[in-house]
Amino acid sequence: MLPQDLQCPERPTVLHVSRPVDGGVARVVTDLVRCHAAAGVRSVVAAPPGGTLHRDAAAAGADVVPWPARPSPGPALAVETGRLARLIRRVGPHLVHTHGGRAGFAARLAVRGRIPTVHQPHSWPFEGPGGTPARPALGWERYAARWADRVLCASGAERLRGSEAGVPARWAVIPHGVDLDRCAPAYREDAVRRALRRDLPALGDLPPDAPLVVCVGRLCPRKGQLSLLRAWPAVAAAVPGARLVLVGDGPDRELLHAAAPPGVRFAGAARDAVPWYRAADLVVLPSRGEGRALAPLEAMACGRPVVVTDVGGAGECLPPGAAPHCLVPPTDPAALARAVCGLLTRPGLRATLGHRALEHMRAAYDVRDTAAAVLGLYRELLGAAVPESAVRPESRERVGR
Repeated sequence: MLPQDLQCPERPTVLHVSRPVDGGVARVVTDLVRCHAAAGVRSVVAAPPGGTLHRDAAAAGADVVPWPARPSPGPALAVETGRLARLIRRVGPHLVHTHGGRAGFAARLAVRGRIPTVHQPHSWPFEGPGGTPARPALGWERYAARWADRVLCASGAERLRGSEAGVPARWAVIPHGVDLDRCAPAYREDAVRRALRRDLPALGDLPPDAPLVVCVGRLCPRKGQLSLLRAWPAVAAAVPGARLVLVGDGPDRELLHAAAPPGVRFAGAARDAVPWYRAADLVVLPSRGEGRALAPLEAMACGRPVVVTDVGGAGECLPPGAAPHCLVPPTDPAALARAVCGLLTRPGLRATLGHRALEHMRAAYDVRDTAAAVLGLYRELLGAAVPESAVRPESRERVGR
């Protein structure tokens, strides 16, 4: 039960703290805000300026406040933690939900267990390329775990890696979901796909029936696009006329442009990736590290088959029987090329996998069920502050410890 001065059974307040302001983390926060607003929860989002999170979260119904924070811990951490502590006192949340390692450490340090806290790593900061140095980051996660009432993972694999690394957490596992209304197959797909390709400037004069592979993600080491570029010459040799489009922007932009072989185009950042999924024959995510990426979930909800690397519980989100065709080891361009060629050259298999993917997403990955499961987790920690009627009964089964 909450202390008397924090009780607000009619409209509980949840403070989301995030340093990432775009990409999958921003989408997860925005989807939670939107769904929880409909359930009567007041959401406040604290995040650095820039990116899409401030705008999207506000449109979804959140109160948004700036919280300047750098990408990795350093001398500024004490200042950032102090700012966050003052912000928390001003907002007076019933619960704090942190997103990512940097925000998670600063917020837990500021709160120190005085307010119920859920920490969501969105991939461990001590793993993967281009992130925080592993040893200090692991120490921070182990130290700060004492101040999280739950550490919320998006996959069983993410929880297992944290546990094996010695993070002494009280775990919960709730897979990400996607907006099945926004991410949906196009009506009369062939005709729509041709029209979409004409309307996407990055495709230029691409023939409407050319095999098209799309990779959506931030251009950074963790997303692994360099492996896909190294695999592409073998794909182009086996499937003449095939084209690859990288959708996204980031610090590796110049490196990837320099490494791109013929047949590769760069679309830049996209406000909405759904038209790209619908225009594609195949969506590829060659990540070197993930918590649980949204891009393949959104692609499958659009009825597209995917090829993903075996990181971050990626295999858990594939439909039954798809792994032999769709799951490859990370940083293995030869295996990636074989999987892409195997699907581009077999349209029947591609169609079957796309249909299975769509049905799988509809059955198990509705973002409304994910948000309801998170709300159920909040209720466990807050008791009567979250109305029982706001939690779908079926969602409680999705929370694992």
